[in-house]
Amino acid sequence: MNAVEYFQDWLDDYLNFEKNPKKDIFWLDTIDYLCKRFENPQDYAPCVHIAGSKGKGSVSRMIACILEEAGNKVGVFSSPHITDFRERITLPTAFFDEETYEAAIREMIPNIESIIPTSLPAERPITWFELVTLYSFLVFRKAEVDWSVFEVGLGGRLDSTNVIRPKLCCITPIELEHTEFLGDTIEKIAAEKAGIIKNCTPVVVARQSKESVKKVFEEKAFTRHAPIYFVDDVTKNLSHSFDLKNKVMNISFESEIFNRPIKTSLKMLGKMQLENAALAAIAARKLFPNLDEEIIERGLAKAKLPARFEILTEVPGYEQLPALILDGAHTLNSITLTLDTLNKLYGEEKVSLLFACAADKDVKDIAKVLKGRFEHIYVTKPGEVKQADLAGLENAFQDAKLSYELNPDYPAMIKKALKECSECGEILLVTGSFYLVAEVDKMIFKK
Repeated sequence: MNAVEYFQDWLDDYLNFEKNPKKDIFWLDTIDYLCKRFENPQDYAPCVHIAGSKGKGSVSRMIACILEEAGNKVGVFSSPHITDFRERITLPTAFFDEETYEAAIREMIPNIESIIPTSLPAERPITWFELVTLYSFLVFRKAEVDWSVFEVGLGGRLDSTNVIRPKLCCITPIELEHTEFLGDTIEKIAAEKAGIIKNCTPVVVARQSKESVKKVFEEKAFTRHAPIYFVDDVTKNLSHSFDLKNKVMNISFESEIFNRPIKTSLKMLGKMQLENAALAAIAARKLFPNLDEEIIERGLAKAKLPARFEILTEVPGYEQLPALILDGAHTLNSITLTLDTLNKLYGEEKVSLLFACAADKDVKDIAKVLKGRFEHIYVTKPGEVKQADLAGLENAFQDAKLSYELNPDYPAMIKKALKECSECGEILLVTGSFYLVAEVDKMIFKK
């Protein structure tokens, strides 16, 4: 067992919202208390803060890669991880060296274990995500990064990352999500996300589905005296085309803040990634007004994340499989965009679906958008981390008159889907949950 694996086991003793969602476990005084014990590592380097419902991870990685191309050492904090815990706390295109991770663990664990429980704010227990957030601060300080990029875990206002003092904030598109924790309207959710906006700190906001959402951000920025820029107001002529042979998407867009159009090729595919790239580019230029367009293009071009319409054409043990597509889309909008990308890339080719989702998803509407595209639909649960409502999923699929096969034994269903698609020469799309994608990845590559 290496140091990071030991650290993960140690973390398991603390309340993990990702595994056991609970209300009333969000506050900032605990993470603030912890940071003070370690001499405020969150203030070590200038940083960027990113909130939103969809695209946070992609935008975080794009901005980090642009900053790296500009000659900086950059730390990135994001979630969830697919197969390796270090994916949460990393450089833009590689992990930190093992000594950096280990040194931060050696600094952190004895200090945390020496805390007297009654000394904690309101005597509340420390949570898993608070500790992981703190760990990212310590890793970045040990690594002596020049910049850090932080993706919000949940919401924004009371998220543990909201103790940082960013040079710029970004907000990606807002959807109805986690309504039991963030509010039952898109405007209430937007208000939670707007909680990351800081006094006199620029904020760049992606295109939103409703004007009322934009108004939430405008009002918050006004009260904070924060300059606000909406990507759809400052960009034009956004276009994209797919290059399936090279597994890239060629994009271009224009803005008055650039001297010429931005043109590059993305490794992350789908129309949403074009909008993510525009957001990242505007953010980078607002941070550095003289940043060369070529640096922005190179940074966008090297940005990559697993499970964002990730196409594998060589799958060990399933050599006849034309392609395996791994995509962590898990909301109605993101799954709809995934299907749009699938249809543009693969048109009339035969595709089957391996699907699972957490119990809190809008399965009735998701089932409707899945209708009519797939040769076979394999349904299972998304591993052991997230709870699934298979009865509700069955009802939704039956109401949508979908033909499907269900088996809660996800290892067996993964093998069956891979085997049958390989034998039939059908493409297999895996979507609905990052946790399902992680199980497929682990099974194929024996991680």
